Amino acid sequence: MIIGVDIGTSLTKAVVFDRSGVSIAEASTPSEVRHLPGGRVEQDLDQVVGTVATVVREVAAAIDGPVTALALTGQGDGVWLRDEDGRAVRPAISWLDGRANALLAKWQADGVTREVFRRTGSGMFPGCAAAILSYLDEHEPESLDRAVVAGYCVDAVTQRLTGEITVDVSDASLPFLDPATRQYDERAIAACGLSHRRGLLAEPARPKSVFHLNAHGAELLGLPQGLPVTAGPFDLVASAIGAGVRKPGDGILIAGTTLACQVLTDNAEFNADGEPAGMFLSTPAIGEFLHAMPAMVGTASIDWVCRLLGIEVPQIGALLAESVPGAHGVRALPFLSASGERAPFVDAAARAQFSGLSLEHGRADLVRALCESIAYAARHCLEAAGLSGRLYACGGGVRSAEWTQIFADVLGRPIVIPSDPGVGARGAVLVAAESLGEPFDVEVWASNSRTVEFVPENVEFYQGGYADYQASLAAARGLWRL
Repeated sequence: MIIGVDIGTSLTKAVVFDRSGVSIAEASTPSEVRHLPGGRVEQDLDQVVGTVATVVREVAAAIDGPVTALALTGQGDGVWLRDEDGRAVRPAISWLDGRANALLAKWQADGVTREVFRRTGSGMFPGCAAAILSYLDEHEPESLDRAVVAGYCVDAVTQRLTGEITVDVSDASLPFLDPATRQYDERAIAACGLSHRRGLLAEPARPKSVFHLNAHGAELLGLPQGLPVTAGPFDLVASAIGAGVRKPGDGILIAGTTLACQVLTDNAEFNADGEPAGMFLSTPAIGEFLHAMPAMVGTASIDWVCRLLGIEVPQIGALLAESVPGAHGVRALPFLSASGERAPFVDAAARAQFSGLSLEHGRADLVRALCESIAYAARHCLEAAGLSGRLYACGGGVRSAEWTQIFADVLGRPIVIPSDPGVGARGAVLVAAESLGEPFDVEVWASNSRTVEFVPENVEFYQGGYADYQASLAAARGLWRL
């Protein structure tokens, strides 16, 4: 049995599936995310590795039969600096981090982001590796001097468990990878002033690469030394695979901490003159890519409004039902992240706003306006990514039937939702099985789903709401630049 482990930003989950794709054991435990002054967001590698050990041991004890492999996926972006033994030389800098906001703004003004986008199809944002590495190179060069590798969460855990220094091609995609060659573009690295730090970038692993637990990893997890380990793809790509995205034009909406909207394509070409935002991600299959628009406006916004109103997340559904489409005239822009927005546009100065409020409005209208604005952001992202086929969805946000209905109505299309938990882990397990030469039946796995249909009259109403959202966004972007 393959244990799939999804190392999220705030939660690590392990899941074991049977051959039909049904979960038979799962465990989860929280990770610590440190929010520090100045928009800094960091994590401790030792603590994260500890969460992996906790959930793997728990599910391994819950299943009958031996564990045959470990399949890892997890959060992407940020920078996880390590030495040759896999020890952190400083706390990991999260993709949520905003310390490079000013640097990113300068790169935008100087044309650096445009140049990199022309070469790789990926935009840059404050929490991406290029911006963080450049920031550290100026403000904390000693950390880079001590490091042997500047990688990501999944490969940091992999190094700790196997001793291998590697990186999955999906993680390496942003922002330096040429999607056509699946190799780093040296001119993109140079444009960011990082050629002298090129040695910190591990070369992308070959497709279907398999590693093995070393003695330390085996002791940590309580599994046999030599057990096969696969490392990636990272969670955006793994979730698309796990949800059932198979045909070019199909897409997935991940309503998690990130509102990640992705569309599958079999063409490495992209509009080099388009908005320099989003990601062009290589998948495990050569010749297939995901055009990703991972916005910063996901469920963290729901956590914020819950804190503001003194309510719990399970109350959101009832509050949505108390209001009506259009939230009685309350409108919102959902850009609450301290590091601004990264898709389908990049602006570190992006900020949220509410309008149309009066003494007649209550918390239900405030909550509904926020949820509707996030759905409008999803539509904006999926249009930019080129959605033309079936749409899948996963993540904590779709646990709310009321919010999922808003997504379907705003997007004007049915949404297919996998019925089992751990969609990212599902994708990692499917990739691991393929890499080990014992693939599962992906069509059977994808059949474990349900469909949320849209309400036609609501679709018509939200057409106007989306136009209003776009107008408000255009006006706000002008103000952010002042």
